[in-house]
Amino acid sequence: MDIESLKAFVHVARTGSFSSAAENLFITQPAVSKRIASLEGHLNHTLFDRLGKEVALTPAGQALLPSALKILQTIEDTERQIRERSGEIIGSLKVATSHHIGLHHLPPVLRTFASQYKNVNLQFEFLDSEQAHLRVLKGDCELAVVTLDPKLEKPLRALVLWRDPLCFVVANEHPLAKEPVLSLQQLSKEAAILPDLNTFTGRMVKTCFSQKNLPISLNMATNYLETIKMMVSVGLGWSVLPQTLVDEHMTVLHIPKIKLERQLGIVTHQKRSLGNAARAFIQALQDASTQTDTS
Repeated sequence: MDIESLKAFVHVARTGSFSSAAENLFITQPAVSKRIASLEGHLNHTLFDRLGKEVALTPAGQALLPSALKILQTIEDTERQIRERSGEIIGSLKVATSHHIGLHHLPPVLRTFASQYKNVNLQFEFLDSEQAHLRVLKGDCELAVVTLDPKLEKPLRALVLWRDPLCFVVANEHPLAKEPVLSLQQLSKEAAILPDLNTFTGRMVKTCFSQKNLPISLNMATNYLETIKMMVSVGLGWSVLPQTLVDEHMTVLHIPKIKLERQLGIVTHQKRSLGNAARAFIQALQDASTQTDTS
C-alpha cells in the first residue's frame, strides 16, 4: 500500500470524481485510475462503485477512508516536524476562513506575512464559519480564522482576536428609520434579511426573538454579509450587520437592552501540534489585532 495510491484514493473520495482528483494531484486521469486499481488489487476489494459519471465509495472504501486520512495526516505532520527542526518557517499552511473576515480583516495580515515568509505556501479555503470549525476538527486544516462558536467544546480551542459588535439596521428610506426607539415586537412584523438562522450569527438573532416568543418575518436568507448589506441599503428589509459594515445608506435602530456582539478569532485543535508556519501566522494575526485595538 503506497502513499501516492492513498492520496489518489482520498482525493477521489472527497471529490467524487477521477478527473477532479487528477486535477488536484496534477496528474492524468489514467494515472489516478492506475493508482486506485493498484490499491484495490493490494486490498483485494473494490473501493469505488462507478455508476456512469458518478463515483461512490463501497463499504470497503468507507472503511478505508478514515484510516487513509489518519495515515496521510501522520506522514504530513512527521515530515513537517523533521523539516522544522532547523527552526525554518517553510512549507504549506492550510487555513479556513469566512468571506467576511477574508475581505475585511486578513488583507493587511497576508500582505505582511507573505513578504516576511516567502517560503510558506498559504492555502485558503473560504467557508461558512460552522464548516470551518468542522475542517479543523477533522484535521483538514491547521487553523481557521472565523466567527467563533459561542459554545465551543473540546478538542477545539479558540483565541479571540476581534470583538465584532452587531447593529440592527434598515435603509435610510425605510419607515422604521424614523422611529427613535423600537422594540423587537415591532421588528418581528417587518421583513427581515438575515444569515441562515442555523449559523452562529443567525442563532444569536433568533435567540433574541425566541426569548420573547416572537417570530421573525424572514424575507430572505444568505450567509454573505456584503449581499445582506446591499439588500438592506435598497430597502428590502431590516437586518443585523457588523458595525464595521454600516455606511451612510443605512440607519442604526435603537432597541433598548439589546446588545449583540460576535467574537472573531482563531480555532485550532488541541491534539494537533502546530507547525512553525502556523505559529508564525497566528502571531501575525495577534499583532494585527493588537494594532487594531490601539488605533
